[in-house]
Amino acid sequence: MRTYGIYTKWDSESKDLPQICQVTTRVPAEINIEFGFVVRVKGAKNQELDFCIDHPGILDAAGRKRDPFDGSVYVRSNEWDFYLGDTIWDPIEDKLGRWHMWIKLKDTIVAEKTFEVFAPNQE
Repeated sequence: MRTYGIYTKWDSESKDLPQICQVTTRVPAEINIEFGFVVRVKGAKNQELDFCIDHPGILDAAGRKRDPFDGSVYVRSNEWDFYLGDTIWDPIEDKLGRWHMWIKLKDTIVAEKTFEVFAPNQE
């Protein structure tokens, strides 16, 4: 893991990763704040990384708890940086709590971090 915490806004269409603003695991619940971590993967070109963001209980339009966000990506080079993160959006209330993020390579967790998203007035 290279860095973790709060980052500049991430553009998923860009090759550039967001820049670290603050190293922390405590994230104030502010609209559009970006948080997560960056890992450098070495020697795993063309292998699949699985990732998961297990959020505290974000609700869908029908009021049901959404499943954790997960997926996979392929390592693009022998030394590759990857950002795993999320942002806060309205309504803030269902974003408060623990966000557990992890990355697996060949069924082994190679990076993980838990963030606590809190209401700024409850610090």
